Amino acid sequence: MNAADTAWIMTATALVLFMTLPGLALFYGGLVRSRNVLSVFMHCYAIACLMSVLWFLVGYSIAFGPGTSGVWGGLDKVGLNGVSIDSLAGTLPEILFFAFQMTFAIITPALIVGAYVERVGFGFVLLFSGLWMLLCYAPVVHWIWGGGFLSDGGIFGEIGVRDFAGGIVVHETAGLAALIIAVFLGPRLNQTTPPHNPGYVMIGAAMLWVGWFGFNGGSQLAADGGAAMAITVTHISAATASLTWALWERVKFGKSSMVGLVTGTIAGLASITPASGFVGPWAALLIGAVAGVLCQEAVMLIRNKAKIDDTLDVFAVHGVGGIFGTIMIAAVGAGTWTAQLGSLAIVGVYTTVVTVAIVMGCKAFTSLRVSREIEVGGLDLAVHGERAYDLSN
Repeated sequence: MNAADTAWIMTATALVLFMTLPGLALFYGGLVRSRNVLSVFMHCYAIACLMSVLWFLVGYSIAFGPGTSGVWGGLDKVGLNGVSIDSLAGTLPEILFFAFQMTFAIITPALIVGAYVERVGFGFVLLFSGLWMLLCYAPVVHWIWGGGFLSDGGIFGEIGVRDFAGGIVVHETAGLAALIIAVFLGPRLNQTTPPHNPGYVMIGAAMLWVGWFGFNGGSQLAADGGAAMAITVTHISAATASLTWALWERVKFGKSSMVGLVTGTIAGLASITPASGFVGPWAALLIGAVAGVLCQEAVMLIRNKAKIDDTLDVFAVHGVGGIFGTIMIAAVGAGTWTAQLGSLAIVGVYTTVVTVAIVMGCKAFTSLRVSREIEVGGLDLAVHGERAYDLSN
């Protein structure tokens, strides 16, 4: 065990949890109507709790167990069987590696929340999220990070896919799942209501930006120059994408919005995530500059051309950003085109098939969408019995 590495990954674990609670919750919560903000908080918080338990019980074993098939890790580490305070994963206590990866298992299904807010049933949120993490996310983790068939020595030969912190594992899978659920749910009854609290959006985005240092820097799994570079390129990409998003808004609409500025931040962060361990500052500047325009155009394409109500643009920002960053790894020569594009295709098809199957299965047990009356009146009071703002008190 290396004490410096251990101390850094402990910090990074807290930072990644901070991304979901409260960062993502505030970012998403500020974008919805005031009568739905508590439901967004509830979704994020409940997902964090449920994924923690499921990751402990079986998710970690599926993702990082010693499976020999290359497809899944097996069940040898169910309930952390065989993991003690003396067990090591590289230079880290394995229990710490488990906790760090658990925070990734929390935020990935939580990202999907943005696609279905304001019209989804709470039972569906929990049932779908739990099944999706175990059947989609955890196997993909094993394929890429757990020594599975997409990693080095797998189907692509000696050099497998390069995905440093989750362009495929996190952002492609969550983005595609979000798009699929949005199609199943159909559009909201009212798609023109502006964000109820842009201040929450900015605060949430700022928390995500800070937490992303743990997300990307922590993925080095060591306190060294690689972690420092990952943090640096993460920051440069986020800052650049924020500016290009705002500039492109100004060119197209005559004004730069604050919500747009911080959405550009998230686009830059998602895009640099897979490449953050393989590129330098100049490549990060390029990735961020393109991401701010590319993801904004993807938002317009999904909303206006495809007519899909992905409420908070999960696929356009996270999905497109993660895919773009994964491709850029090959473009800068840090990975092979075959492995990068092939893995995107394989994971994309798998995610689509599994997500559709889970949604169809969930429909047999719980309602996907709340009633028209609840959607109009808001989910907070009708579903959870509380209001975010009680002006009479």
